[in-house]
Amino acid sequence: MQIYLPIAEMSVNVFVILAMGGGVGFLSGLFGVGGGFLMTPLLIFMGVPPAVAVGTEANQIVASSVSGVLAHMRRGNVDLKMGVVLTVGGFAGSGLGVWLFSILRGLGQVELVISLSYVLFLGVIGGLMLWESLPGVMRKRTGAGPATPQARGAGRHTWIHGLPFKMRFHKSKLYISAILPLAVGFLVGILAAIMGVGGGFIMVPAMIYLLGMPTQVVIGTSLFQIIFVTANTTFLQATINQTVDAILAILLLVGGVIGAQIGARFAVKLKGEQLRSLLALIVLGVAIRLAFDLVITPGELFSVAAEVK
Repeated sequence: MQIYLPIAEMSVNVFVILAMGGGVGFLSGLFGVGGGFLMTPLLIFMGVPPAVAVGTEANQIVASSVSGVLAHMRRGNVDLKMGVVLTVGGFAGSGLGVWLFSILRGLGQVELVISLSYVLFLGVIGGLMLWESLPGVMRKRTGAGPATPQARGAGRHTWIHGLPFKMRFHKSKLYISAILPLAVGFLVGILAAIMGVGGGFIMVPAMIYLLGMPTQVVIGTSLFQIIFVTANTTFLQATINQTVDAILAILLLVGGVIGAQIGARFAVKLKGEQLRSLLALIVLGVAIRLAFDLVITPGELFSVAAEVK
C-alpha cells in the first residue's frame, strides 16, 4: 500500500514505515534513547531527502519517548529534577542547532555534515560503550565477582564533582554541579537539530559515566529530556526550515508508540551491562554502514562539462 509524502515528494509503503517506527520505538523503550540515530539513516537509505528525514524524525521521537517515559514513571525510574535541568540546556542547544542547520542547508552541505556526524559520534560512543560494558558481561558469564565501585559508572567522584552551583538530585542520589547536566543537555540539543536524533546515544553514556547516575534511572530520565528538546526542535524545523512531513511523521508515530511500550517491558528484564552492550553493538553497526556508504563508488557517476551550442 503506497502513500505519497508531500514534503519529501515521494511515495512509500505504509506498512514498511509502520514497521520501522515500531522497531525504533522498541529501542526507545528498551535503551532510553530516542531512536533517531537509527531511524534517520533508515529514512535516508529509503530515499527520503536528508533535510526532511532530520526534521520529521524529531517529531516521531517525541511520541515514542512519551510512551516510554510513562512506562518508566510507573516503575519509578525517572529523575524529574535532573530531567528539567537537562531540558533547559537542551532548549538552548536545539535553538542554536536549527540555526546552524539552516546555514548548512543553504550552502548545500547538510547531507555530508549529517553523514559525517553520524559516523564520528556513533563510532566513538559505540566503541567506548562496548569497551566498558563487555568486561562486566564476561564476568557474569564466568561467574566472577561483581565489579568494584571504581569500575562502575555510578558512584565515581572526580574533579568534575568539584564544580560550583551544586544541586542535590535525590532520585539519582547525587550532589553535583548543575553546570554539568546543563552542558550535556546543550550538546544533545545541538545534535537533535542537526542529526535528527533524540541524543540518547550521547545522553545515556554521559549520564552514566560523567554524571554517575544509576543505569535504570538514566533510561527514564533520558526519555523525559528527549520529549521536550525534540518537541522544540520539531517546532523550529517546521517554522524555519519547512522540513517536517506530517504524513510521514504520523505513520512513524503510530508504530513508535506501540514499540516503546513493548521495549520498556523488556528493559526491566535485562541487567545494566547487557543494556549497554546491546546498545553499543547497534550504534557501531549504524556507524559502519554509514561509513561504508561514504566511501563506496556511487552506482551512477556524473560529470560536469560546458554545454556545446
